[in-house]
Amino acid sequence: MSSYHSPRLSLRIYLAPDVFLGPGKADLLQGIVETGSIAAAGRRMNMSYKRAWYLVDTLNGYFDEPLVVSSKGGRAGGGASLTDTGRAVLECYRRVQEKTEAAIKSELKSLARMGANAQK
Repeated sequence: MSSYHSPRLSLRIYLAPDVFLGPGKADLLQGIVETGSIAAAGRRMNMSYKRAWYLVDTLNGYFDEPLVVSSKGGRAGGGASLTDTGRAVLECYRRVQEKTEAAIKSELKSLARMGANAQK
């Protein structure tokens, strides 16, 4: 038996027919900010390094400037960080997400009420 969940929004912004920015990529970018590593950010999301790198590479390829830069390992170890453009893109996505959620809050509550029988 599945547990009841309130209706929620998942926002995906299509930048090009085959490139989009959604909650997963935003969370990956946020993870890079917090961990300083593409691999560590991917692991937090149960994602392979290859998949995490592919997503970063896709975003880097779309924008005029890269969103993520990485450095090779060595004594200090490797790492990754968001560029100013990367931070701006992540902040923009989060603002759109917050504004959209606020705008549809009452509709989500209505859907939750209409689905109340599902939780019995």
